[in-house]
Amino acid sequence: MNLFDVVAILVVLAALFGFLNRRYLKLEATVGMMLIGLVSSLMLVSLHHLFPDIGLVSAIRDYLTNIDFNKALMEGMLGFLLFAGALHVDLDFFAEKKWTIVSLATVGLLISMAVVGVLSLLLFGVLGLEVSLIACLIFGSLISPTDPIAVMGTLKTLDAPPSLHAKIAGESLFNDGVAVVVFTSLVALLGTGGGAHGTHGGEMNSAALFLLFLQETGGGIVLGLVAGYSVYRMMLSIDAYSVEVLLTLGLVMGCYSLARLLHLSGPIAVVCAGIFIGNRGRALAMSETVVDYLEKFWELIDEMLNAVLFLLIGIEVLVIAFSPTSVAAGIACIGIVLLARLISVSVPISLMRSRREFTPGVVRILTWAGLRGGISVALVLSLPPIPEKALLVTCTYVVVLFSIIVQGLTIKRVLTRFI
Repeated sequence: MNLFDVVAILVVLAALFGFLNRRYLKLEATVGMMLIGLVSSLMLVSLHHLFPDIGLVSAIRDYLTNIDFNKALMEGMLGFLLFAGALHVDLDFFAEKKWTIVSLATVGLLISMAVVGVLSLLLFGVLGLEVSLIACLIFGSLISPTDPIAVMGTLKTLDAPPSLHAKIAGESLFNDGVAVVVFTSLVALLGTGGGAHGTHGGEMNSAALFLLFLQETGGGIVLGLVAGYSVYRMMLSIDAYSVEVLLTLGLVMGCYSLARLLHLSGPIAVVCAGIFIGNRGRALAMSETVVDYLEKFWELIDEMLNAVLFLLIGIEVLVIAFSPTSVAAGIACIGIVLLARLISVSVPISLMRSRREFTPGVVRILTWAGLRGGISVALVLSLPPIPEKALLVTCTYVVVLFSIIVQGLTIKRVLTRFI
């Protein structure tokens, strides 16, 4: 099956499931797509057990194994989805809440990673599972970032105050880039040279890890701003919506590819470029016609890729090897991840309360609004063949399902209760 056939089948299914959700379920798009995909997968599994001679599930599994989820998201969809979200970021609110956003996206993420790593190590030990500390820390690094795609999709349906919206959106846009860097560094400690964002073989000491972190995050910021400014200058000199929309498309693809070649953070670079174009570019370099076409184009890209991504998350259940013990571990990890999220949000905000004013109930809102999604799934599937991989994949998948379905469907009630 060639690439066109794979894409064609996914788009047809995404369109069909999107119609079913809008016509009958009327759920938020990301939740509805994943739920329909999940239910369809479970129905196929049940059909396979009832009529094993049909071979339908085996054929679908063979098809799904040809789709590299990690590459599809991290090297295909992510740049476009992050840019589409960053275009709508209000830089004034970001600047006003910058220290809160930076604290949550860095310090908060590291706290969450440590808490998840330690508690999951204890949990796996109680269940009689042999899992190393480094594997638990890797699990903490990939499950801690809030997913910008799921979060931004959910925020569209919420009437949140601008300051709270800025915190939630800002953290989700930046912490995944930080998480990818941390994840890559921890995987490099295994001495495998594996990872989701470039390869860094060999053993690494703490100094090398710190330099790698600075290189990828700092370099990603610089690359994104330079690329965004270059495109902004070109847009400033013309007024042609077709060319200017094409320039933004080239900006995303070129910026993300160049970041990978230079071992910089592609997600951070694309977010910075998107914020620059969405604010300074929109205000000074675009006519109203260009703004209208640009917003409609990227909204369409965002909706289409979101549909395909969450459809993939739903149907990936067919190729994951579940066991009763690993599922039990995954269910227990839901509580661990929520506790880690609560601690990682509480600590930075508590330290800043004396100097800044926060929305009432902000800790509980941010805790519950911290949705996990495709980023976590892509990272765990990119792990090298370590002994703990199957367990970590199951735990990640269970946490992501709970996060998107349960938290995604109830976040509006939580927001209404505290605001």
